[in-house]
Amino acid sequence: MLTILTITLPIFVIVALGWGTTRAGLFSAPDMRVLGRFVINIALPALLFGAVAKRDLAEVFNPVFLGIYALGCLTMVAGGIIWFHRIKGFDLARAGICIMGTACSNSGYMAFPILSLIYPDTAPLVLAMGMIVENLVMIPVCLIVISLGRKGGDGVWGLVKHILRDLSRRPLIVALAVGLSWSVLGLPIPDLLDRVVTLIAASTVPVALFVIGGSLIGVTLRGNIGLAAQIVFGKLILHPVAILLAFALFAALGAPALPPEMRIGLLLTAAVPMLGVYPIFAQEHGMEALASLAMLMATVLSFVTLSLALAFLL
Repeated sequence: MLTILTITLPIFVIVALGWGTTRAGLFSAPDMRVLGRFVINIALPALLFGAVAKRDLAEVFNPVFLGIYALGCLTMVAGGIIWFHRIKGFDLARAGICIMGTACSNSGYMAFPILSLIYPDTAPLVLAMGMIVENLVMIPVCLIVISLGRKGGDGVWGLVKHILRDLSRRPLIVALAVGLSWSVLGLPIPDLLDRVVTLIAASTVPVALFVIGGSLIGVTLRGNIGLAAQIVFGKLILHPVAILLAFALFAALGAPALPPEMRIGLLLTAAVPMLGVYPIFAQEHGMEALASLAMLMATVLSFVTLSLALAFLL
């Protein structure tokens, strides 16, 4: 267990540092938003470009990894519709926000830092494939579910066009596309560009974790704790279980087995808390308090659940 704590403890110490220094007034909530934009728009894209451009295309597009992750996540969507919409009786907009919290992981800010301490060579590939599924499949699917529960607006097709337009402008997607093109063309990366990308990418882990901690300032335990707990249970427990079921199905169908480090990376990606912008998606529907509360609970409890998961996997 001591070995596991050497992996998880530094992660949560940096999260606690972000929380403590922001609470003490050394940083503010606007500072966290600026640092968060740096991570999502500069550091992570640099990391993804460097990881993808230097590798063969087959390494980045592992169909078994992508299929298992997508199937496990979509299973959470289907289960969420049954639980939150059919059983709990929420309209699809409200149910969709809850489902997003259970099915969309914080790959860049949480899964990658943890995996980079265990398998530094594999972590960027897992991050790249995780981002592909999350950005191209999961977030659009959750937004479509939410849209189906809204009255008025541009409809589903209008939303789809908006999602595609938004994706084409995201630095993460642009970096992935450029990196993939670089890989396909077999272009060498100039030394200057490689050093710049490496330096920027190195800032991803500490700054991302720091932002998570600082962003928790102002979140209180007021709100629907029961519903938030259901979302947290779905994210930290049921999401990894759904991935395990997807593993079993692919194995039964005779799919090639993933390397051990890929399997562990995939399970850890499912086991981390929900995506960092979850409260922003929930804000439009007046559910930002619930989303923030769920994210706070998931972040705190994940220290225990991730430690147990690593003890089981390693």
